[in-house]
Amino acid sequence: MVEIKTNAALDAMREAGRIVAQALAAAREAGGVGVSLQELDEAARTVLTEAGARSPFLGYRPSFAPTPFPAVICTSVNDAIVHGIPTGYRLRDGDLVSIDCGAELDGWTGDAAITFTVGTPRSGDLDLINATQQALDAGIAAAVPGNRIGDISHAIGTIAGAARCGMPADFGGHGIGRRMHEDPHVPNRGRPGRGFPLRHGLALAIEPMLMAGGHDDYYTALDGWTLRTTDGSRAAHIEHTVAVTEEGPRILTLP
Repeated sequence: MVEIKTNAALDAMREAGRIVAQALAAAREAGGVGVSLQELDEAARTVLTEAGARSPFLGYRPSFAPTPFPAVICTSVNDAIVHGIPTGYRLRDGDLVSIDCGAELDGWTGDAAITFTVGTPRSGDLDLINATQQALDAGIAAAVPGNRIGDISHAIGTIAGAARCGMPADFGGHGIGRRMHEDPHVPNRGRPGRGFPLRHGLALAIEPMLMAGGHDDYYTALDGWTLRTTDGSRAAHIEHTVAVTEEGPRILTLP
């Protein structure tokens, strides 16, 4: 069931989204060479705690997961696409890091992700991040009343195709509100003019995941959570929570 939010609900989601942005900024600031992924999680956890927010990631266990998720952020490094578990791994010069974070405040949720390089970027990494950002921007621009979910999907897929990047077909964006994952599903590829109609008050997490190797194949690591590229190529993941409004797309997870 798709829930259309009131303006007051969108305002409440904006406050949750602001905390997400702060937690991501704290984790990114902490993300230098030699810092462990667990330390990034601790930085984000401190922001959530001080804001009085709850993590929708911590303890989350979807049907595919063998165990509840043990952290407040996902940390996906290099060939990891999404859902990476923060471990004791210490960041190295040239690592490509994606961090996904959510926050629940007063019953409303925000969800966003960033990708950045540690130290000296490796060849192609900045182009991959730029293509992923462009895909997100295109998807957000299509999130207007009168369009459909397929218009968002087509916009994202067009950018990914032009950049010759792959995307995991089974994963994409989603509705969001009182719960982190709500209807409708937002694929990262699709046909324009198809799918659920967009209207004022619809809140969506839009999240392209691009793989530099150009292939769509991935596998699930032994931890049962982390998705990795089959060809070992690097991946980027950037996400915002966005409200469809009559005034245009409203990004709820900006700083």
